Order: sequence, then C-alpha cells, then structure tokens
Amino acid sequence: MSDQLGDLLPGPRILLGPGPAMADPRVLRAMATPLLGQFDPEFTAIMNEVMNLSRFVFQTENACTFPVSGTGRAGLEAAIGSIVEPGDRVVVAECGRFGLLLIEIADRCGAEVVTVHGEWGRVIDPAAIEAALQKGKTKLVATIHGETSTGVLQPLEEIARLAHAHDALLLTDAVVTLGGCEVAVDRWGVDVAVAGTQKCLSCPSGLAPVTFNAQVRTAIRSRRHKVRSNYLDLGQLIDYWGPARFNHHTVPTAMVYGLREALRAVQVEGLQRRFARHRLHGEALRAGLDALGLVLFGKEPSAQRLPFITPVVVPEGIDELRVRRRLIEDFSIEIGAAFGPLQGRIWRIGTMGYSARRSNILLCLAALESVLRGEGWLASAGAGVDAARAYYAAAGGEPSLCVDDSLGAGGIGRV
Repeated sequence: MSDQLGDLLPGPRILLGPGPAMADPRVLRAMATPLLGQFDPEFTAIMNEVMNLSRFVFQTENACTFPVSGTGRAGLEAAIGSIVEPGDRVVVAECGRFGLLLIEIADRCGAEVVTVHGEWGRVIDPAAIEAALQKGKTKLVATIHGETSTGVLQPLEEIARLAHAHDALLLTDAVVTLGGCEVAVDRWGVDVAVAGTQKCLSCPSGLAPVTFNAQVRTAIRSRRHKVRSNYLDLGQLIDYWGPARFNHHTVPTAMVYGLREALRAVQVEGLQRRFARHRLHGEALRAGLDALGLVLFGKEPSAQRLPFITPVVVPEGIDELRVRRRLIEDFSIEIGAAFGPLQGRIWRIGTMGYSARRSNILLCLAALESVLRGEGWLASAGAGVDAARAYYAAAGGEPSLCVDDSLGAGGIGRV
C-alpha cells in the first residue's frame, strides 16, 4: 500500500511569538528516550526529580509542587476549581486577555466574581484590590503575573500582603514568567502559582507546573463539596505525585521527561544568569525596533514590563497580518498578533527560553525591516541590526570569535 501522506516534515520556524517558544534540543532528545510505566521505580524517581527541580525554579519549599497533565489553562482550572466552591467570593485583577480567562474560570466554578479592571498596558493598582477586599469576605484573589497579551509584569508582594490581611489566598498565573524572570513564590507570599511549559521553559506544551502551600492544601481538604472535576482535582493529584502513588491517571511520560530536562537546563544555567539573558536579548530587540522608528505599546516603566514579550504598535497604514504572513513565508519567522481591543493594533514579539538568542534577534530585525520597507515604511537600511549589535557590544554581550585560522579554512594557497 502506498504512503499517501508521506513523512511528517513541517517547515522550520524561528518562533518569536508569545508562545510556544522554540524547544530546547536537550528537551527534544529527552522526549525521544524509551518510555517507562508510570509506577516503574525509575519513573517515580524521575517524578521526584521533576518536583525537586520545580521547587528550585518556583523558589519555594512547598511540598505540593508538581505538574498537572495539560497546558497552563488546565493548571489554572485545577487550582481555581479545587479551591473555589459555589458562592465563594473571588477578586480577580484584570488588565488583559488572561485576566479575562481567570474571570471565566472562576465564574464557571460558581464563584461570586468581583473584577478589578485595569487599563490594558498598565499594572493593577493594589489600592483598587484592597478596596474590593474591604467590601466582603473573600476566599481568593487571582491575578496574572505576566500578562502576555500586553507585556505587563505585575508586582505581587503588596497584593499578597493585602490578600492575607483580609484572610484571602493569592493565586497567580505565572505561565509566561516561570524560567524567564523572578518568580519568588515563598518570598513574595504567593499561595498558589501556575505555570506552563511552552514559554520560557522551552518545552512543548502539555504540562502545567503548579505549586501551593499548606494553607491552600487545608482549603482543598476543607471543601464542603467534592471538586467537580475528577481529572483536575488537586486533592487527588497530590496523592498521585506523592509517596502514596494514588492511581489517578496515566501521566504523559515523554512530557515528564521533557519537563525534567527543561527544568534541569534552568538549574544548570542558574536563575540569575537566565533572567539576565532574557533581559539582554529583550533590550537588544527593543533597541533595534527603536532604530527602525517603531513604537512600543504600553505606558509602564521597564521594571513593570515583561523582559521577553515586546508589544509593538503597528504603524499607521501598515497591514499587520500581511507583515506577519511575509515574515513566515519569506523568512520562516513567526511573531504574534493581539487579542480583543488590541487586535490588529500591535504585534507581540517573544524572546523566550531557547528562542532568546542573539542570532534570532538580529535575524528578526533584519527580516522585519525588509518586510516593512516593502510595505512603504521608511527606515534606514540596517538601522535595526546596527542598533542591536551596538547594544550587545555595550552590554558585553558581543561574542568574540577568533578568525585567525579563517574559521578552519586552510590548505593549498593559504598565505
């Protein structure tokens, strides 16, 4: 019988959108290793390694730290659905697309949702959250640490303090931030944090690392009713990942391998060096965009912007979709579009995990300049690349290669 479909060979892409990021080759190699049974002693040892490495990256001592089988959204549903019961009051801080997601999930759990709205592109004022907390007994405050839709980085320490002062728990979505910038769960007082694998961890999507403290575990055990989802019941998942090895579901083995390797890569690089790498490449990109005459979206200072998500205002008269299409067709580079009120108005360029590399930044700037010039945008030839290279040089990030041996080219005729 003939093979009508042929081998699966998708085109190569440089992924510079808001996610997924390019997978680390070490992760892909790990995922190709032989499978083990979920209760094989070798595999349960790997599960323990994943939990220990997750604690390192979340900067926590929480015993309950493990991945939920599913994407970051599954982790959010597991956390909110396991904590919140019908009628519970939940305060949600919303200043972007993923704050809206928290509202929807809490609403589906039957919560009394109180929304603290913020301008898209700005952080939420803790005073507004405090005002909402003062109006009623609240079980949970939910917020986004890194709002991928706008590039905002939300400070959490003051919000945690306010939540605890009103006997509420603090949940944060760290899907985009874990592995790319500081996520100091214990030091900041975050009660439950949820992440994803496909952003700064540079692992394919499919697992959602979560961590929660003893107070959250007590809240789950003190529920009046069962968690409505069996699959996303954190109370059962604790026992699945813990010493009891409760037979809950079959974990995606290859994904656990991949996450183990992704977390190990963070540990080997070191948290501070990794954070510095993300800042370096994000700032170099922004220097190049500025030289091209492009403007960033948002009004917050750099300390409250994601270092690895750069929202760029689409210039007047430029077809934003055509630019993204030409970047893929001509250069195999993907950047991201926007959601809701920002759709068609901004591009989102991601420099996360394995994608955060000097060569990718320079290629992106050269390609974007070429495409924009084809659309009629006036920019000095090579300005973006030159500005980024200058930034790297000033920051000490310019690589030094010895070319005395002509990069290895020798033989007859060499002078």
